[in-house]
Amino acid sequence: MDKRFAVVLLVMVAIIGGVFVLTRDKTKTTSSSTSSTSNHSTGAESSKVELIELGDFQCPACASFYPVVEQIRDTYGDKIKFTFRNFPLVAIHKNALASHRSAEAAGIQGKFFEMYDLLYQNQTSWAQLTNPLPVFESYAKSLKLDMAKYKTDFNSEAVNDTINADIKEGKDKYGANSTPTFILNGQKLVNTEIGSLELLSKKIDAAIAGSSADL
Repeated sequence: MDKRFAVVLLVMVAIIGGVFVLTRDKTKTTSSSTSSTSNHSTGAESSKVELIELGDFQCPACASFYPVVEQIRDTYGDKIKFTFRNFPLVAIHKNALASHRSAEAAGIQGKFFEMYDLLYQNQTSWAQLTNPLPVFESYAKSLKLDMAKYKTDFNSEAVNDTINADIKEGKDKYGANSTPTFILNGQKLVNTEIGSLELLSKKIDAAIAGSSADL
């Protein structure tokens, strides 16, 4: 990774991270205590090292981090398990919830990470639209999803409950209040530990070494 890009990224995260903090959401949620969190992972399911991202598809800092996460996924492959959890900052990002509904609906048809890629790669194309749904539907069509099912799932209470369960876990279990928030083997990482590919890789390498020593 170009060191200049790493420095710029670190500065961007430090600045944006201070702005895109989760404010109190006044929107009534409908998730129940029995709702399950999402289950979107790549890498080895059996790995003893898990990196969780609590992300918001409309968050500029998350989009800035997207290339770093992709390099982590490519570099470590089955050495780690990467898990994405929904954490839309609905109080400040008007299209966030809809984008996460779109990803969850795609996930029901086995295309979560394909939609995840399209949402992050094209964030500036839909983030400020009054109505982003036609754009999300165009992404769904490009993924060759069953559109009738996609629309039904997009509007379903089950999808809404899954997203709310992710948010609740992020707040209650990890103390998350901004995005992106990264959790490595149950421990929340701070910005100074993840400001570049090199820094995040060091944390992951240490976790892998620790898991190997425990064998």
